[in-house]
Amino acid sequence: MRNIDVHKVADEARFNRFHARVLLWCLAIIIDGYDIAVAGAALPAIMQQMGVTASTAGFMASSALFGMMFGAVFLGTLSDRIGRRPTIAICVFLFSVFTAAAGFTNDPITFSAMRFIAGLGIGGVMPNIVAQMTEYAPRKIRSLLTTAMFSGYALGGILAAVLGKQLIGEYGWQAVFIAAGAPVVLIPFILKTMPESLAFLSSRADKTQLREVLNRMEPGLHLTPDDRLVVAHKDVAQGASMARLFQDGRGLSTVMFWIAFFTGLFMIYALSSWLTKLMAMSGYSLGSALSFVIALNLGAMVGAIGGGWLADRFHIKWVLVGMYALGGVFLYLMTYKSSTELLYFIIAMVGACSTGAQIVAYAYCGQYYPMAIRSTGIGMAAGIGRLGAIAAPLLIGLIVALNLPLEQNFLVIGAAGVIGALALAFIDHGRSDSVAAPATAPQAVPPVTTGAAGARA
Repeated sequence: MRNIDVHKVADEARFNRFHARVLLWCLAIIIDGYDIAVAGAALPAIMQQMGVTASTAGFMASSALFGMMFGAVFLGTLSDRIGRRPTIAICVFLFSVFTAAAGFTNDPITFSAMRFIAGLGIGGVMPNIVAQMTEYAPRKIRSLLTTAMFSGYALGGILAAVLGKQLIGEYGWQAVFIAAGAPVVLIPFILKTMPESLAFLSSRADKTQLREVLNRMEPGLHLTPDDRLVVAHKDVAQGASMARLFQDGRGLSTVMFWIAFFTGLFMIYALSSWLTKLMAMSGYSLGSALSFVIALNLGAMVGAIGGGWLADRFHIKWVLVGMYALGGVFLYLMTYKSSTELLYFIIAMVGACSTGAQIVAYAYCGQYYPMAIRSTGIGMAAGIGRLGAIAAPLLIGLIVALNLPLEQNFLVIGAAGVIGALALAFIDHGRSDSVAAPATAPQAVPPVTTGAAGARA
């Protein structure tokens, strides 16, 4: 009889078809970045057709972000209780159906209501997908796989800009929203083929599914019914997981993650909601302004994958501090007059050090918390961060409505990056689950859903 450490198997497994399947599933789902970026791409056309002011348009853009805040907190926490797979299916239904429904609205109030409900799903799916990829990725390439997966978010932003250029002028802004309903067809496949959370499976009395997942993750393991599966106490799903974010010396770092997410999401949503409009105000055509959005998201993909690669080879915390700080610098450079070619490069670097950096921050947050509270930790950070995402379109909308100098918009956005870098610098990396030593002796996974726990072998 062998003692098999569930967490250790996940950490030391070699990348194989199982991991590739999890990566592709997460990549396909996280493309819901389209559902977020589509509002920014269509904002000028919506303002013109509905006849709304810049401040009202800012509220309309923020309605989905309010939903994302609640979705991240409640649906992120829910998955640690009912399982990650059904929670992800619920999220996909919400953001697909209700983003499409927004395309059939004709007034700001109904549009905002549909976007709020869609935001619940968008906000809820992010912490769950990040936790899923973090949980199953081998330790040596965990940051790279997580950020590569999350680059689908930026790919969704590119898709929104490309479809916006093709469809809005010919068919109206409604077409790009209706197209967002397509992912609803994925739900049956998610429920049937996506693996469940290791922490959730470890808490179940029946370990058949857990054994199947471990055998697929590490084919050479050849588990038998006599083998005992062991797991650390901190990695077994238990109640009151919210309070556990502040236990074991994690309190200060939890708050610092919240501040970093607030400022990071402030940068992202200020740009995704208003970059098209701001560049149009600078004299660029709608087509050129949308091209800048494409450059922003291409830079985000490069920054996410490059940042993940660096994080696996250097200290992920300080990689993030540097990226956030550079985001503020490049946003400041946007206040200077420059050639179109240089401006494209600066905007791409802004994308790399804002959206790209935030994706790496999701990866870091996922690695920081133990498996059993990983979705909760990411969900709470993302939920608090949504306050920054909500504030960004509103604040920039007010600045636009006041007709203040354009440079002030970019200076306000850039300041957020500097504050985020300072918050990340205060995170106690020694408390991270990726470096923390087990506290207790190994024991078998408890045969009841609420039982006490063993520790890592």
